Amino acid sequence: MAHNTPRADNTHRISVGQLDMPPRLLLGPGPSNCHPRVRQAMAMNEVGHLDPTFIALMSEVQELLRYVWQTNNAFTIPVSGTGSAAMEATLANCVEPGDIVLVGCNGYFGERLCDMASRYGADVRRMEKPWGEVFTLEDIGTELDRHRPVMLGLVHAETSTGALQPMEGIGKLCREFGCLLLLDTVTSLGGVPVLLDQWHVDLAYSGSQKCLSCPPGIAPLTLGERALEKLNRRKNKVPNWYLDMMMVGKYWGAERTYHHTAPITMNYALREALRLVAEEGLETRWERHRKNAESLWDGLKDLGIGCHVAKEHRLPSLTTALVPDGVDSKAVSAFLLQNYNIEIAAGLGQLAGKVWRIGLMGFNSRPENVTLLLSALRHGLEAVG
Repeated sequence: MAHNTPRADNTHRISVGQLDMPPRLLLGPGPSNCHPRVRQAMAMNEVGHLDPTFIALMSEVQELLRYVWQTNNAFTIPVSGTGSAAMEATLANCVEPGDIVLVGCNGYFGERLCDMASRYGADVRRMEKPWGEVFTLEDIGTELDRHRPVMLGLVHAETSTGALQPMEGIGKLCREFGCLLLLDTVTSLGGVPVLLDQWHVDLAYSGSQKCLSCPPGIAPLTLGERALEKLNRRKNKVPNWYLDMMMVGKYWGAERTYHHTAPITMNYALREALRLVAEEGLETRWERHRKNAESLWDGLKDLGIGCHVAKEHRLPSLTTALVPDGVDSKAVSAFLLQNYNIEIAAGLGQLAGKVWRIGLMGFNSRPENVTLLLSALRHGLEAVG
């Protein structure tokens, strides 16, 4: 019998050249540049997602994540997706319709938490501060007493404002009120102290592309015992199949039961990124980020550029530098990109046009990058300002 091969429609068959991306120095809010060893790890041979060597790697990734987060949580895994996927996983699994969820809204990512929680049927209550400010323990106690939430969601390191939320005492206060504490550590993990168990944090998430210097596409997630109890008491199935941690947890737990195909090479990358953190040591890494940030802040001051956040609450990994009066912030950013291959970012939301967001994260937090950026900024202000 003759076999007739169908004719293809060639409308969208185009010829494209060899991929050649510019050598950018990524000093914005993320992604940051990958460490060379992380890129090298991604080139390793692929294996199957149930291969014995990959299963061994999974256990190593989990243990290293516990170190970086300073937690003993058994349920500590990387989610297949970017940081927003891990953010959504916390809410999809531990929020049920009608649950009161109190969210600290002092920046763009607090707003995202509100949006996501509302999509899962939460009764969202807002605790607000101007962008760039942080919540006091008294603020939080007052709002917990007023709303009696099931969960309090806070952003530890607000990428839109450059503010670092103090955490001392908040977890204990949440336990007094019988609510879970959810913490966004996307821009803090691996760059500033994150002490989940000491702070009594019940569930947290992060991203790979910030202070861990890994490509975006895999996202740390951890659930403590109280969060798991909430998950196990659900009246209905988790309304997100892909992010259902009751099923995903069986793949990352003792059963190693297939749920979805894990991103093999992204797990290679994350393992190497976490290995680099462990080699350097957390205390040394935190001090490096602090020292380089202070050099940046001093250099900005010499250029006549202030910072949006008070120094005592300033985030070492992400600085919001105030755009001087009369300066076109976008023109300066474009100048740095075109003339120096340096990326910095504009402000978001309430801070649009008012600040530049400058990241010194992970592999990029180095003295030579501070020196180069300050020189480029000086040149840019002279040329454009």
